[in-house]
Amino acid sequence: MPNNQRSQAITQGVQRTPNRAMLRAVGFQDEDFSKPIVGLANGFSTITPCNMGINDLAQKAEAGIHTAGAMPQIFGTITISDGISMGTEGMKYSLVSREVIADSIETVCNGQSLDGVLAIGGCDKNMPGAMIAMARLNIPAIFVYGGTIKPGHYKGQDLTVVSAFEAVGEYSAGKIDDTELTNIERFACPGAGSCGGMYTANTMSSAFEAMGMSLPYSSTMAAEDAEKAESAAESAKVLVEAIRQQILPSQILTRKAFENAIAVIMAVGGSTNSVLHLLAIAQTLGVPLTLDDFETIRGKVPVLCDLKPSGRYVATDLHKAGGIPQVMKMLLAHDLIHGDALTISGKTIAEVLADIPENPPSDQDVIRPWDNPMYSTGHLAILKGNLATEGGVAKISGVKNPKMSGPARVFESEEECLDAILAGKIQAGDIIVVRYEGPKGGPGMREMLAPTSAIIGAGLGDSVGLITDGRFSGGTYGMVVGHVAPEAAVGGTIALVQEGDRITIDAHQRLLQLEVPEAELSQRRANWTPPSPRYRNGILGKYAKLVSSSSIGAVTDRDLF
Repeated sequence: MPNNQRSQAITQGVQRTPNRAMLRAVGFQDEDFSKPIVGLANGFSTITPCNMGINDLAQKAEAGIHTAGAMPQIFGTITISDGISMGTEGMKYSLVSREVIADSIETVCNGQSLDGVLAIGGCDKNMPGAMIAMARLNIPAIFVYGGTIKPGHYKGQDLTVVSAFEAVGEYSAGKIDDTELTNIERFACPGAGSCGGMYTANTMSSAFEAMGMSLPYSSTMAAEDAEKAESAAESAKVLVEAIRQQILPSQILTRKAFENAIAVIMAVGGSTNSVLHLLAIAQTLGVPLTLDDFETIRGKVPVLCDLKPSGRYVATDLHKAGGIPQVMKMLLAHDLIHGDALTISGKTIAEVLADIPENPPSDQDVIRPWDNPMYSTGHLAILKGNLATEGGVAKISGVKNPKMSGPARVFESEEECLDAILAGKIQAGDIIVVRYEGPKGGPGMREMLAPTSAIIGAGLGDSVGLITDGRFSGGTYGMVVGHVAPEAAVGGTIALVQEGDRITIDAHQRLLQLEVPEAELSQRRANWTPPSPRYRNGILGKYAKLVSSSSIGAVTDRDLF
């Protein structure tokens, strides 16, 4: 049994009797007191389809922990449905929920001196929230993904939740009628599971599999398929063995693991949010990782998978084609991931992938052959310039015009921007600026899926740019740049942009530039005053007070003293 605080406390005099009495009340028998106690962080919720199937997985994991000779203790943690809160004030709580999830898991596991933790989550912030907690705790840990949703179907097309957002733009542009809009909404989300493309949830689950913190193939399984429940039970058994072997997150989540995750994210065409989350996890661990590291790896790794939002297929198609292990084996064969990185099973990445063929199956086109990738280099570009001296993140897959220069159309909130798009006030060649939506300014760094989907739906996706100090949904694509830092609320240059100023976005040169003379910018900066905080109390007020720049992950526990 691990020599942790609990095992010491229950064998020391007066502590022994009350601890045992409390544990007997929740089902412990005499023989159970010598077993490891495993926390099971259960993200079950009927708030969102992403999490509504998780309780069944928790029960499978609970049984697996028992079978492996340990004692499970289930506790709940929260979720926010990004898809439901998108475009509303509620979306400000989405990124905040990552910290709440991390804090809650840390609180229970340390408060109860648990020997290990298995976390189950579905919606976007569940994964990074759990991983930040695991990094803080540094007790044996494993993540179980709740699984992806199966695609909806309408008129022979696969649908995802993003289809519904884009349909709003098409409707506003007069391209579809009310009946068509309603039918797309009706069929877009057919059941349980996280949003089906390579959006943020599936991106982060893939990253955690690549990092060795989840079991092989588990990141692309459908929530409603039997193999997902079987994987949850197997994850529990692997975790209990990791407790016995004392395999810790700090041994797994090394610099090599982060580089492996970034390479896989590039290869599958993953979400811009992965940049923010990996930076945050690395900050927690003290692993050196910067925005520039993403750009370095991007230059080496091709996009191998044809996945939504900019491609054709969804995560369940990737699973059938060989899943993340197939992608990783291709990268390993070309020395683009570290085969000696450790996994929670005790095996190295190379050992896990030993039986996987180096080439993808020839009877599918979800995973492209190495010599015929979707793009020769990665899709997540880090842009810098006077508009983003710390950096901004652009997803450039599927972008027909990687360089764009045009007049600024400035909006102080997402709502103002969306109203203008739906009213037909945005024209080809415009560069939209949405500011005061950053970590502090929002607060909460809202995702801009509603405006970007409306742009796509209106047929302006290849001719209009959008930059913001907020974030984008994993479902966003087009010439958009998010995470612009420093943000407007702390006096970043994005706060100084005026209507009509010329802005250049150049993905090839990795440039985000405001074409205004420095003398003029200095004058504007001297006249700028910080806005009053939008929230002065409650969780949003606390978050705005504590949160760091997006360029280091928008963490809330850095340099507190």
